Amino acid sequence: MQQQAPLEPVDWSGIVDDLNSLLRLKTTVIGLKMFATVEEMTAIPKIRRPTAVHTTDQIVSMASRLGWTVGITGNDLVGAQCRAVIGLGPQDEKWLAGQNYVGVWHGTAEDARKRQEALDVVPFGKYQAMAVSPLASGRLNPPDICLVYATPGQMIILINGLQYTGYKKFEWGVVGETACADSWGRALKTGEPSLSLPCFAERRYPIAPYGIQSDVRAGMGVSYGKK
Repeated sequence: MQQQAPLEPVDWSGIVDDLNSLLRLKTTVIGLKMFATVEEMTAIPKIRRPTAVHTTDQIVSMASRLGWTVGITGNDLVGAQCRAVIGLGPQDEKWLAGQNYVGVWHGTAEDARKRQEALDVVPFGKYQAMAVSPLASGRLNPPDICLVYATPGQMIILINGLQYTGYKKFEWGVVGETACADSWGRALKTGEPSLSLPCFAERRYPIAPYGIQSDVRAGMGVSYGKK
C-alpha cells in the first residue's frame, strides 16, 4: 500500500493576519471542531468549560468576541435545538415536530415541521463534544470548520477569494430562525463554504453571562414562552 505524504503544517496565524489585513475584520476568526469523546475535547490546551447553560451562539461568541478556547457537551447547551444542529442531541420525532415554534416563528404545526426538516444538521451519535478557539492559537489543529463574521462588503471579498481559482458557484439557502444550521450546521455536514444571516438567538444572546444576564434560560423563557 502506498504511503501518503504527511500534510504540511498550516500557518493559521499567518492566514488570520492576511484576512485581517485584507478585510479589516472586527471579530476574531475562529475554528470549530467536533470530538468523538469528551476526553479528546478536554485535552485541548487552555480549554475552558462553561459553568452554566448557554446557547451555541454564546459559546461561539466567547471565542470570536472574547478570544477564549471553550469546550462543551450537549449538557452545556440550553435546549434541543442547539444540541441537534451540531449533532449533540437527537433529531427525533419530538424535535422534528417543532411544537415550541408554533405561534412564535410559524403559524401552523405543519410550517414548524417543514422548517425543522429543512435544517442542515450534524448526524446524531458520532460526536460527544465540541470546542471553539481563535484560529490563530492553533489549538484546534486542524479545525473542522473556520468561522468568519463579516459585513456584506467584507464577505463578498472573501467569496471572491474562494472563487479565484477552482471556481464553483456557491448556492445557499435561508431556513429562517435557527440560522446556525445555514452556517456551522451546513458546513460541518457538507464540508462546503456556508453563509447565513444571524437569527434572533445570535442577535439576542451573544455573551449573556458576561454583562447581560447570568442564565440564558431567563431570556429564553420570555422569548419562547407560550402565547
